[in-house]
Amino acid sequence: MPRLIQKIEHSKQSCPRLLRVAAYARVSSGKDAMLHSLSAQVGYYTELIQGNPEWQLIGIYSDEALTGTKETRDEFQRMLTDCREGKIDLILTKSISRFARNTVTLLETVRELKLLNVDVYFEEQGIHSISSDGELMLTILASYAQEESYSASENQKWRIRKQFQEGIVSSLQMLGYRRTKDGSLEIVPEEAEIVRYIFDEALSGKGPLLIANLLNEKGYKTINGCEWNKTAVLRILTNEKYTGNMLLQKFYNENHITKKKMVNNNVLEQYYVQDSHPAIINIRVFETVEMMLKKRSEQFTAPNPTTNLYPFSGIIHCCNCGRSYRRKTTPTGVVWVCSTYNTKGKKFCPTAKQIPEPTLITACCDVLKLLKFSVENFNNNIKQILVPAPNELIFLFHDGRQEHHIWKDRSRSESWTSEMKAKAANTTKKRRWNK
Repeated sequence: MPRLIQKIEHSKQSCPRLLRVAAYARVSSGKDAMLHSLSAQVGYYTELIQGNPEWQLIGIYSDEALTGTKETRDEFQRMLTDCREGKIDLILTKSISRFARNTVTLLETVRELKLLNVDVYFEEQGIHSISSDGELMLTILASYAQEESYSASENQKWRIRKQFQEGIVSSLQMLGYRRTKDGSLEIVPEEAEIVRYIFDEALSGKGPLLIANLLNEKGYKTINGCEWNKTAVLRILTNEKYTGNMLLQKFYNENHITKKKMVNNNVLEQYYVQDSHPAIINIRVFETVEMMLKKRSEQFTAPNPTTNLYPFSGIIHCCNCGRSYRRKTTPTGVVWVCSTYNTKGKKFCPTAKQIPEPTLITACCDVLKLLKFSVENFNNNIKQILVPAPNELIFLFHDGRQEHHIWKDRSRSESWTSEMKAKAANTTKKRRWNK
């Protein structure tokens, strides 16, 4: 009788896939107590997820000192990216207000995650977003959270405006002053000397850029410990608080959701408080500098400003510093100038030189062999323009070709505008009559 041999197959027990779980935590204030609360949330979720044998910890995403009404939370956005890449199945979060106070943002996010088959569990409300009645409950509760945020924002606004009416500033950070324990402002002598130096240089006719360079050469720093630039100097020169007076409510928040800072151009009442604190700068000096800045602004501002992009925008690059050239209006006409040279001065980009726009257009016509400049032709052919040295241009074509071009400076008569010529003629006439 033949032997019967039978192969025995062992059934393979499939290991169930663990649920990939993450948590999101956030606090809306940078105070130590709140940051401690955030640390506690992170520790709680880490222990909770790791303690469940059916869960796999993917990560704890946490944002510090950011409001839930904003969408620019870095960790929140990183969590959404991981969800889109299929790394997360479930998100744990404390409450709706921790996740988002903006109803629209909350629902858009939850709906997107639902399509990705990602569930969000809100512990405080006991709601799973992926459940059948989850979205309805979230809509109701998120609307309540948004109204709560609006109410808190309005209360804060009322408190601040009440302080403005009484001539009180709750927070102030500026060079030259520090707030004492009783809430008053006192002068910081060494910082006040820097402020006076800035105003003295402005009175002597120096522009904000030159003053910034002088401050950096002397090793002076801003209130935040940074290097000086044109904007920082202008901020000092236009701050009326250095005269011992305060204009309150210069800015306001657009709304409680975006919290975008807006300039108060007659939208809300402003309050001017005289002799509110010791002055560093005499009021007459301040007003004189204001007039000088206004004249300088009028001199260097185009009569019809525009935000249009020009065909040369982002195309011209300085070979010395690597920065792009930008369009600038000067008393002698429109020029293109290296960004470094324009913002920091010749010391930081010594080989840079302004290129008059008519000269640039003529050079383009010569290279492209055109009788009249054509934006379409320029864009179709020229990829980049390099400036290796003064009066030199290198045109890089889209097809890989290069062409070197030398341009000549305008003569003095060519650089004069019709207004400048008329002014010179009137000056000559006056001289003759005086003889």
